[in-house]
Amino acid sequence: MIIDNRDFPDDPCVQWNREHVASILLQHIEVNSINLVVTFDAGGVSGHSNHVALYAAVRTLHSEGKLPKGCPVLTLQSVSVLRKYLSLLDLPFSLLDTCDVLFVLTSKEVTRAKKAMSCHRSQLLWFRQLYVLFSRYMRINSLHFL
Repeated sequence: MIIDNRDFPDDPCVQWNREHVASILLQHIEVNSINLVVTFDAGGVSGHSNHVALYAAVRTLHSEGKLPKGCPVLTLQSVSVLRKYLSLLDLPFSLLDTCDVLFVLTSKEVTRAKKAMSCHRSQLLWFRQLYVLFSRYMRINSLHFL
């Protein structure tokens, strides 16, 4: 779902209102009977302020007990730039890391993710295509419960 709202510009220089984000997320979760939330961690994975705002909103919903019963929250793990681009060479480090879930995408799932990103032209720019090609995040996602 893409929310085209002036209050939420795709701009790392704009701070989104946490309560407003939380309200819209909760509405989307309830209307669509969402039973698992996967979001960024406190560092936003890339440091992007919009990603950090999403994490903060989900954290607020979780800590205030507003998420539906039995709806766990998983967060992506921020890692150093070097680890981001090690691709499969990062697997031993990820396996040694204590995390709740380690998710490895198949080549079919990587293709599907690329196709989904290509539907949103502002997201799949040339440098992101390189990132998708070499990044651990299209192959290995380490997730932690909030």
